[in-house]
Amino acid sequence: MPERDTPAPEDSVFTDRAHAGRVLGEELSGHRLDNPVVLGLARGGVPVAVQVAAALRAPVRTSVARKIGAPGQPELALGAVAAEGPATYDQRLLHAFGLDEQQLHQQCEQERSHARQQERDYQQLPPVELGGRDVIVVDDGLATGATARAAIRRVRQSEPQRIVLAVPVGAPEAVTALGEEADLVVCPRRPAAFSAVGQWYRDFRPVADDELRTLLAESAA
Repeated sequence: MPERDTPAPEDSVFTDRAHAGRVLGEELSGHRLDNPVVLGLARGGVPVAVQVAAALRAPVRTSVARKIGAPGQPELALGAVAAEGPATYDQRLLHAFGLDEQQLHQQCEQERSHARQQERDYQQLPPVELGGRDVIVVDDGLATGATARAAIRRVRQSEPQRIVLAVPVGAPEAVTALGEEADLVVCPRRPAAFSAVGQWYRDFRPVADDELRTLLAESAA
């Protein structure tokens, strides 16, 4: 696997998340979708999701899932948890760190509390019914897939007709693994030389809370 700073091929790089969302929206337009609703994973998935929703003429909302980080390595996801629904864990990593799910219970519940608070902060629009519809879960990329998996399992509780995971770019092994969680995975770019999502964007600056709220408000205008 290449080092983190290895540049991606120029013709494979997205300008920014909005560009990635337009590419993804075009890809999804070729699929038959039943009364779709789009859920953008906060924060980075929301700018992608609003472009997807525009292409599909579908409503868009946001969903929050948070990593359960490894001791001393908070960016390494041992698992993830959404505001509701079961937490998910990477059993291989748990074994490597000599941990089990019970030992991470307190941290899991802290992250769930943060997820609930963020959803309250971000949701300025009325909730949308997910039951019986095609729900498209959108993120800006798929590295380990931990947060996407937690989000999908939460959506599954609402009994949608189908769950589609849609990402512009993803690590091939993560895309394959998430195929066991979602009913369909749409990922236009699955580069073998994948080390980080940001590698595939020219502009991958963090998405601020105010920007996220503005994007959602404008999408409903």
